[in-house]
Amino acid sequence: MATNILMPALSPTMTEGKLSRWLKKEGDEVKSGDLLAEIETDKATMEVEAVDEGFIAKIVVPEGTEGVAVNAVIAILTATKGEKTDAPAPAAAPVAAPAAAPAAAAPAAAPAQHVAVEHSERVFASPLARRMAKQAGIDITAVKGSGPNGRIVKADIVGGATHAPAAAPAVAAPAPVAAPAPKPAAPAPVITAPHKKLQNSTMRKVIAKRLTESKQNVPHFYLTSNIEIDALLKLRADLNAKSPKEGPNAFKLSVNDLVIKACAIALRRHPQVNASYTDEAIIQYDDVDISIAVSIPDGLITPIVRKADILGLAAISNTMKDLGARAKSGKLKPEEFQGGGFSISNLGMFGIPEFSAIINPPQAGILAVGAGEKRAVVKNDAIVIATMMTVTLSCDHRVVDGALGAEFLSTLKAIIEDPLSLML
Repeated sequence: MATNILMPALSPTMTEGKLSRWLKKEGDEVKSGDLLAEIETDKATMEVEAVDEGFIAKIVVPEGTEGVAVNAVIAILTATKGEKTDAPAPAAAPVAAPAAAPAAAAPAAAPAQHVAVEHSERVFASPLARRMAKQAGIDITAVKGSGPNGRIVKADIVGGATHAPAAAPAVAAPAPVAAPAPKPAAPAPVITAPHKKLQNSTMRKVIAKRLTESKQNVPHFYLTSNIEIDALLKLRADLNAKSPKEGPNAFKLSVNDLVIKACAIALRRHPQVNASYTDEAIIQYDDVDISIAVSIPDGLITPIVRKADILGLAAISNTMKDLGARAKSGKLKPEEFQGGGFSISNLGMFGIPEFSAIINPPQAGILAVGAGEKRAVVKNDAIVIATMMTVTLSCDHRVVDGALGAEFLSTLKAIIEDPLSLML
């Protein structure tokens, strides 16, 4: 008995993917849990496990194939080795339904001969006779058949002696209204300079599509705050000095780890920001799950620190190191990057002082974190030097109003500037 192996949906938004590599070949035995193939999705390259047992009778989709639709047959599994099976025929492309006529337009009366042909299923006639009658404009219902049981055949149409001319249409059909011409696609830019083409990966295509949709469909607005981080840097240094040199309890905190914790506490205090918009309701999340933007060779991915508000700093630090390493090697599990209620994107390590990030739907906010740098600031009417960090909150205005966003940033600033509250 043959079983189809289908292209899996490895994320809620996946509609197609690239079959990067087969880990089994035709004739190989497969057991439940065996790794079958590597699939490149819109998020990462993941290994697919077998569900059924048997033998790979045929590989339908060769490795390296892009644009493989979810639920398409990619291989065939049989119960016994060497069992013959046929590859499934490719599914036919769906036929587009004809556009409906405007409701206000009255239906045109069809010519009589067309009506007769439309209902000619009630007349016994050969397909060839029907086609010839239609092409000649002959009312086939008026033709006397000479074939068996009165069946109308080719000779009856060619003879022409026994059929009556088609009736003239009662109402002239109006001239067809031309459908609006499709909007022409933007012409491809003409590049004359020496160049090379780098093929877009599945991830890059999806990033381009989703960020375009986010910027076009989500009403962004931005709030910026300058935060002094000298106390935060001192706390980080003090805590790192107390870390064991090695072992399971060792840690090395980064500024980003402390920002994640501070942001998680602020989200717990302002749960309206930890939310998503739908047409029916605002979805407010129970857990504070923060997505962290991580750069990888093909683009970026956002692994999630789950329940960050109740994790300790060392746990957040070690979780981020593990997630970041596996993100860069494409080894994250779907549940480790799907979901999240809020995002953080930190470009401080690249020396970027300030930037604005695009919201990651369906989330309602993302925090862009810039580099900490020495700046001249005014304290007690005197100019002093302080280490400042600029953060910019991008908000979905359907969920987060200006005052709410400002309150969230004010809370975040207070926590970071008094970082001992992170320990409470």
